[in-house]
Amino acid sequence: MEQSLFKIVRHPISAEDTISQVSRREAGAITLFIGTVREFTKGKRTLSLEYQAYESMAVKMLSQIGEEIKHKWPDAWVAITHRIGRLEITDIAVVIAVSSPHRKNAYEANEYAIERIKQIVPIWKKEFWEDGTMWIGDQLETTEYAEGKPSKEE
Repeated sequence: MEQSLFKIVRHPISAEDTISQVSRREAGAITLFIGTVREFTKGKRTLSLEYQAYESMAVKMLSQIGEEIKHKWPDAWVAITHRIGRLEITDIAVVIAVSSPHRKNAYEANEYAIERIKQIVPIWKKEFWEDGTMWIGDQLETTEYAEGKPSKEE
């Protein structure tokens, strides 16, 4: 059974599994981005996060990002795994692995991937702080899919 390169999961993410999906003999570079839950954001202490997603659309958008990368960097392979559910400080929220024959393309494609995730993938996080909570989502094109989700200002 072939594993999907683009996944939304509810369990801890293995960076090694994501790397293995893009490892190949032609690759002279593999870049890895690991997004983790940090304790402080803009001076506020975060206790935990809760990620939610419109899962089927999120996987489609991750796949679209993969296609965009393939168009811009034809020799690059990319795998993206994003976790949803409750995450604690230092937990891994997202892993992006990109392989390419050349390091510059791998770095550029990896940075492109995380920026596009924040722009178009329907994933929202609720930040739990010492003094309150807030839903956060930066999506530019998919906010109409946020059925039942509070606005960013709420």
